Amino acid sequence: MNLSDIIKFVTNPEGVVIILSSLAAFGTVYTFVSPYLEQDKLGARVKLVASERERLRAAQKAQLEAKTTTLREKKSGNIYVTLVNKLNLRKAFEAEGTSDMLRSAGLRRERHVTMFLALRAIVPVVAALAVFIYTSSITGSTMSFNMRLLCIMGAIIGGSYIPGIVVRNMATKRGKSIKKAWSDALDLLLICIESGMALEPAMARVAKEIGTASIPLAEEMQLTVAELAYLPDRRKALENLAKRTNLETVKSVVTALIQSERYGTPLGSALRVLAEENRKERMAEAERKAAALSPKLTVPMILFFLPVIFIVILGPSVIMVMQVKH
Repeated sequence: MNLSDIIKFVTNPEGVVIILSSLAAFGTVYTFVSPYLEQDKLGARVKLVASERERLRAAQKAQLEAKTTTLREKKSGNIYVTLVNKLNLRKAFEAEGTSDMLRSAGLRRERHVTMFLALRAIVPVVAALAVFIYTSSITGSTMSFNMRLLCIMGAIIGGSYIPGIVVRNMATKRGKSIKKAWSDALDLLLICIESGMALEPAMARVAKEIGTASIPLAEEMQLTVAELAYLPDRRKALENLAKRTNLETVKSVVTALIQSERYGTPLGSALRVLAEENRKERMAEAERKAAALSPKLTVPMILFFLPVIFIVILGPSVIMVMQVKH
């Protein structure tokens, strides 16, 4: 099969249907097989977080030596770095919330910011090119020029939002994992604090124990321990934890930790109250989800369950009537 046959097969509607069906079948098989192929991600995440200590140390050294991010990027020679520097995408795309959004998704390194900015310029071009090829080859004879131009403009606009949507979905998934395990982590932290442990070893111990329930939470707590050890301002390290997770329950605990650090108030009593409130809030949220289950099941029952019940009940009667008529 030469290149022309491949292009003809891809541009043919039947070929598109075959390709989409194959992708759907592959996705179905991968969904069932992927749980058996999963590896231990906790060890890799712990190693990654352990490397953050060296990164923080290198960052402080870079600040003392007054090395800018641009100079570091020019030395790396990465294709994304080159694209960002040549097109000056930092001024065009990077807003104040870009770095915070990437940190919330677990992408906290400088290369992640550079890759995100580069993809915001690459994805719209790729989407517009794909729409142009599709509209020119398959529907070119029936689609007018204005409609084709409108589709290309829509692909450019939609493609510019795709990287942000993907990162926000990653941040949302990560936030749900942290929120789900935060109550247990808070109880463990309370036990460690009341047993006489300091804040850093207590958080390190909790991060080690909570990793089986939520790897993102263990990663964030390990990173907070590293920042508490290396940052000159301990309050900044705790505020970074609340900023990265962006959860109200975490912010309330961080506020209690900061007040304890500043005024010397007993941390155990504050954590006990916060842990109790967190458990009550978790129970209330479970009750709200249970109460909303009945309305959500109404439409599936009408569309899927009731027709089957009617067929099972009325089917024999209909068959008997048809046999009598014959």
